[in-house]
Amino acid sequence: MKRVIVIGSPGAGKSTFARRLRDRTGIPLVHLDMIWHQPDRTTISREAFDRKLSDILKTDAWIIDGNYGRTLELRLQSCDTVFLLDYPLEVCLASVAARIGKQREDLPWTEEEFDEEFRQWIIDFPLSELPRIYKLLDQYGAELEVHIFKTREEADQFLKGI
Repeated sequence: MKRVIVIGSPGAGKSTFARRLRDRTGIPLVHLDMIWHQPDRTTISREAFDRKLSDILKTDAWIIDGNYGRTLELRLQSCDTVFLLDYPLEVCLASVAARIGKQREDLPWTEEEFDEEFRQWIIDFPLSELPRIYKLLDQYGAELEVHIFKTREEADQFLKGI
């Protein structure tokens, strides 16, 4: 486990899991949101994002936290371990609501409200994103160490075992 991706619905706790994994393993952690988003709430260009991601993927060891479906296949081709946090919708929605107003290391600003468009994306995630993720895991999973957690307790147990 040297090149790791952590994926799952917004609010599943990808960043928290990735931080805890970093703390237990010492593997450098990259939050894709910190690359894509600027502090003024703008984003960098796709080309700039792709260059930065490519540079990261060339290094020997990393944990990459984030979905960014457009680049998921590339990350799957480069990683050796995948953690999919496939938690119930209610857990994800409650987690995003609970982090409003809190400063985080994985986002360059503090969320001040639970945006309706973002809420809808989370609600749609199990039908719009998860099938593609599982299809890609079927395609690449035989060559990877794949961990799918359905509850936070499962993820906690795994981390305790490291």
